[in-house]
Amino acid sequence: MRVLFVVMDTGMYVNTFPQGVAYLTSVLLQEGIDVEIYNQDLQHSNDQALTDYLDCKKFDLIGVGSIGGYYQFKRLIEISSAINSSKNRPFFVLGGHGPSPEPEYYLKKTKADAVIMGEAEKTIVNLCDAIANNTMLHTVKGLAYKSNDQVLKNEPQSLIKDIDSIPFPAYHKFPIEYYRLIQMPNASKSDFSMRMISGRGCIFKCTFCYRMDTGFRPRSPENIIEEIELLQQKYNINYIGFTDELLMSSEGRTISLCEAFIHKGLNIKWNCNGRLNYAKENVLSLMKKAGCVFINYGIESLDQQVLNNIKKGLTVDQIIRGIEATLEAGISPGLNVLFGNIGDSKETINKTVNFLLKYDDCAQMRTLKPVTPYPGCPLYYYAIEKGLLKDCEDFYEKKHTNSDLFTVNFTEMDDEEAYECLRHANRRLINNYYKKLCEKSLKVVDDLYLNKNIDFRGFRSY
Repeated sequence: MRVLFVVMDTGMYVNTFPQGVAYLTSVLLQEGIDVEIYNQDLQHSNDQALTDYLDCKKFDLIGVGSIGGYYQFKRLIEISSAINSSKNRPFFVLGGHGPSPEPEYYLKKTKADAVIMGEAEKTIVNLCDAIANNTMLHTVKGLAYKSNDQVLKNEPQSLIKDIDSIPFPAYHKFPIEYYRLIQMPNASKSDFSMRMISGRGCIFKCTFCYRMDTGFRPRSPENIIEEIELLQQKYNINYIGFTDELLMSSEGRTISLCEAFIHKGLNIKWNCNGRLNYAKENVLSLMKKAGCVFINYGIESLDQQVLNNIKKGLTVDQIIRGIEATLEAGISPGLNVLFGNIGDSKETINKTVNFLLKYDDCAQMRTLKPVTPYPGCPLYYYAIEKGLLKDCEDFYEKKHTNSDLFTVNFTEMDDEEAYECLRHANRRLINNYYKKLCEKSLKVVDDLYLNKNIDFRGFRSY
């Protein structure tokens, strides 16, 4: 078996490390399967180059992963066309958050042969075995595939209970010197950064969130530390961005992980996704001591009824106390908020903006985005039930044209009034962000000339 994974170019100067592909590469290599990576993201090559690459080489399977969203969906369609145009087209499989909940639509649009639904490590190995041995695809759990004019969906694949048993991502197959250049919050220009996961899943049930798998499976502190040490030793990584949904899955888990980092003397910076109901003074001070410099919080709204409507599992009081405690601990909070949910209004958006203006430390620019009912999440099915969306085709081809525009407006305002709320809110937030940056820059000027700061390195930044 020869497998090719395509890492799509998303148009960024430095793309994020493709963790999912790296994990799948690792499990296939462990099975003795030959894997190549086509790094379109590194080369910024056009799609014709992919067709030419396939025309010159022979593979048994080609895989492409995609999250939900208008831009990745558009790119997936373009990449699929390039794959289908090859004279050596291999078996073509999709995976990820985009195709998993709606495989029928994705198979129709991309002309791929199959979709892996959900966690893919077991399924990709079984699929390769089926292709190599010419076995019927109905034996592969977790797979949706085309059979004549039908799409058949096999029974779900069982989840990997012990995720410490999954081999580390196959870093040696990827250009880490490129990926480590990505800039994370509160990183210096000399930091080398890498994304990692500390666990899989989430115990909460926010209505706008789609999860491929249920439950939460944490990695052990020992397993996480072993991977961090590998990254330090081989690639000089000194900043870890934990990208899984919820490192702060409980106070106890967060404390045990931080204590393990401190005991090991890792000497790294790191950030994570957190929950404000666990943002207590003792937890945050330990996170700071362990190297945490940024916590990305899902806040969504400062109106209690809206929070209840989206099943956020937070109170406004918990949000305010948690953010104040985070700032007091010396950690930057990422303040993620949404607008356009059920119950949102001019009053609720003003509450949110006033909160951001008061507490945002401007470690990153923060703006308000409309809530998007991505296929698979409860809000998506609510929109279909209420006649606000027809189906997946309506979502991708008519309604979801940009993540900063409404796909579905769930408020009682008409679209123009809702857009005016967003326009006014984001003008205030952007003005505040640049005002604070200007104030910071002027302090540098004063320090340079009044205090004769010899460490100053120039006004221009490259």
